[in-house]
Amino acid sequence: MLKAIQILGCSSGFISQRLKKPHSGNGFSLISSKTSYNSTPKSLSFRVIRMFSTPSQSNSDAPSSSSSSVAVHLAGNVRKIKFCQWCGGPAKHEIPDGEEKIRAICTLCGKIAYQNPKMVVGCLIEHDRKILLCKRNIEPSLGLWTLPAGYLEIGESAAEGAIRETWEEAGAEVEVISPFAQLDIPLIGQTYVIFLAKLKKPQFSPGPESSECCLFEVDDIPFDSLAFSSIFVTLNLYIEDVKSGKVKFHYGTIKKRLGTGPSDIRAFTLDYHLQV
Repeated sequence: MLKAIQILGCSSGFISQRLKKPHSGNGFSLISSKTSYNSTPKSLSFRVIRMFSTPSQSNSDAPSSSSSSVAVHLAGNVRKIKFCQWCGGPAKHEIPDGEEKIRAICTLCGKIAYQNPKMVVGCLIEHDRKILLCKRNIEPSLGLWTLPAGYLEIGESAAEGAIRETWEEAGAEVEVISPFAQLDIPLIGQTYVIFLAKLKKPQFSPGPESSECCLFEVDDIPFDSLAFSSIFVTLNLYIEDVKSGKVKFHYGTIKKRLGTGPSDIRAFTLDYHLQV
């Protein structure tokens, strides 16, 4: 686990902070010299730039500090690409001239297959001081709660995609108010863009990918039954904003711990970069 981090303070520059032992409860601790998560999400407290950490079972669960400095990297799941998507020829896996990562290169036409991160867009919907959540009716995370969200499609803006996903998963017509959070997850090649939104009509119903939709009071959000770490972080940030009386835009990077399964949504650290 990291020994120390630097947190951006005010105009005085950088302030060194050390990781503290995570508290019990939701297994999620704020790295700060003064404040930390207590047993429930109700007591969150943040700084301008912060890092969260979950308890690790051993040091081997976390990536080593030298892993990011390895000269040769695989680009995504490049080894899974066996054939060319253009001509169907067999692919070889090597580093192209002038590049640093191993790519899948067609042995017939010579084209290189590049893998790029996917953008997930969704809405954090406020209604009567409650938040709309959907219980997933499909894998992954079947039976767990999430914000209505999904992959952005070609030809639509991020906001349009979030509105579409909300209709598909929650049968709700919404109006986007503002961007709320961007959360990058480099290990799995995803970027989440979540918008603050409101219902146009007080009507919603589960779509094919949801078994249930429900409005939750902030204090009743089912943190023990959330589907993804990105949703866990987003809702925690929202609760802190509500308590502070001002909803802000947040940007951070979720660093998933290697060697953990998708069901362990708290096996990560969060590098928190921006709060506007």
